[in-house]
Amino acid sequence: MAETTEAHSPSPPIIADAEPQEVARNVYVIPDGRVPLVPNVGIVVGEREALVVDTGMGPANGRRVLEKARALTEKPLMLTITHFHPEHGYGAKVFADAGARIVYNRSQQEELVAKGQPYLEMFRTFGDSVAKQLEGVEFVEPDELYDDHATLDLGGILVELRHFEPAHTRGDQVIFLPEQRVLFAGDLLENRFFPIVPWFPPDDADVNGSGWIEVLDRLEELDAAVVVPGHGEVTGPALIEQVRAYLEDVRARVGIESGTAEEVKAALEPAIRADYPTWDAPEWIGFAIECFYAELHD
Repeated sequence: MAETTEAHSPSPPIIADAEPQEVARNVYVIPDGRVPLVPNVGIVVGEREALVVDTGMGPANGRRVLEKARALTEKPLMLTITHFHPEHGYGAKVFADAGARIVYNRSQQEELVAKGQPYLEMFRTFGDSVAKQLEGVEFVEPDELYDDHATLDLGGILVELRHFEPAHTRGDQVIFLPEQRVLFAGDLLENRFFPIVPWFPPDDADVNGSGWIEVLDRLEELDAAVVVPGHGEVTGPALIEQVRAYLEDVRARVGIESGTAEEVKAALEPAIRADYPTWDAPEWIGFAIECFYAELHD
């Protein structure tokens, strides 16, 4: 997820008609261009199959991603989604109709079943340009489910799918290519965006700030050389430490501040914004404060 109002989203959430960038051998990214509600999309081309990572929001974006994948290869396609949020996976029906094999982790699928329709309705309130991209969305069942870890052999390229404990969502999935050392992290990582903390009680309070920090510790152990965040520029492994340091910083500040959740947020939000002046989407600071406040005061 990214910014959530029409006022903050002058560009429609459409994946750019841009050439996929090769970030490692046979590994491509359609960059988000820092457009709110547009994710980085991955395409991995093996000798036998190709894997697409995320579809963008809705059928039109899904068709564009499919066209970009087909421009790179005519091999059979697989699709996986980093997590259930609309801008990452609500174009999956396009791939199902094209015969792609869809693979999710079990927690992600359960979360999609429970929250997919409510999130669809919520996102439709974010402005006409967002609602337009969500026209015709249909949810599809995956062809395969796994629990904690799965390995895909695309032919000459191995891909590891990993699901950890709840963090950004209950079903966050990272896609790691051990030989190319490429990590697709979804919204566990953003580059120069404040981390997206979907703390929306009572409707959705499954984000786990401390669990997120622990997941980032485990991502560092993968020793990735190329890191593809959910939003923002493709970069290197230093991004993992940057995001973890921010989450630890917010948790620590909340832990020493006294008052109600609203008082703590009012006290901390301006200072945190000032300390990260080059990061976009500052509306997510308050959600992070509220999330850690609830965790520390439960």
